Parts: sequence; structure tokens; C-alpha cells
Amino acid sequence: MRNSYELTIIVRNDPNEEVINNAVTQVQAWVEADTLGQVTKIDRWGRRKLAYEIDKQRDGFYVCMYADIDPKNLPELERNLRLSPDILRYLLVRPD
Repeated sequence: MRNSYELTIIVRNDPNEEVINNAVTQVQAWVEADTLGQVTKIDRWGRRKLAYEIDKQRDGFYVCMYADIDPKNLPELERNLRLSPDILRYLLVRPD
């Protein structure tokens, strides 16, 4: 059984747009791994200044994904997000 989730990630700021696109594609692949999830919508908020410095970065590229994910897939997804060098921060919530 899948539940709806909202995943917001901050990708490391890079002048090369391809690096950001690869990071977003990788996160989407993690969500859709083993057909346990499906991304329904991706909102790219763009580059924004961070409230505080993270890993010597002052700016980040914000992306919000709406997805239907099987709860059994969440620990592996969060592990991948934590270990990814391109992801500065993430927030995974279940909207009302």
C-alpha cells in the first residue's frame, strides 16, 4: 500500500546545470526503485540563499517532489539521501 509523501531536497549548488539534473534524476530513481514508489510531480524552486552555511555552501538548488511511496521503501530512501554527496538537506513529510 502506497502513501503520498512530499520530498524536498536541497542540491549542492553547481554552475553546471547537468550536475543538478543528475542529482534530481538519481533521487527519482531511488523513489521508483523496485516499483515501490512513483513520483507524481516535480517542482524545481531554483537557486536560493540558505539560512546558514552548510558544508561551505551559501546557496542551494531547491527541488520538491510529490510521490506515492510504499512505507517499506522509506528507510532505504532516507539512507541514500543521507549518504549522497550532492544532497545538502532533505525533508520527507506526509501531507494531510
